[in-house]
Amino acid sequence: MTQIQTQMQTAGPADPADAAGLQVCDDMTVEVALSVMAGARTGHLLVCDNDGLRTGTVTRIQLAGVREGAAYTDRLRLRDVPGDGVPDDVRLTPGVLALAR
Repeated sequence: MTQIQTQMQTAGPADPADAAGLQVCDDMTVEVALSVMAGARTGHLLVCDNDGLRTGTVTRIQLAGVREGAAYTDRLRLRDVPGDGVPDDVRLTPGVLALAR
């Protein structure tokens, strides 16, 4: 079972994108993460390990780029997303956001 929870921060974070968001476990698959983002109408997720410690943030555009990659499988987990996950040709392609909808 994949854990999802809402995290609200009251102190001002260094990055405004981290002010609030859905917190998900890093064992969630890319497909499920994209579905969660679509359902929650959010552009990013806060990724945590099994201990609840934050390991990073993923965006809808980033995961859409990963999904379009040659190495993608439906079993790819968030913890396995390499680097920022977005190839240069996808990063610069207009309309990539539509791939995740």
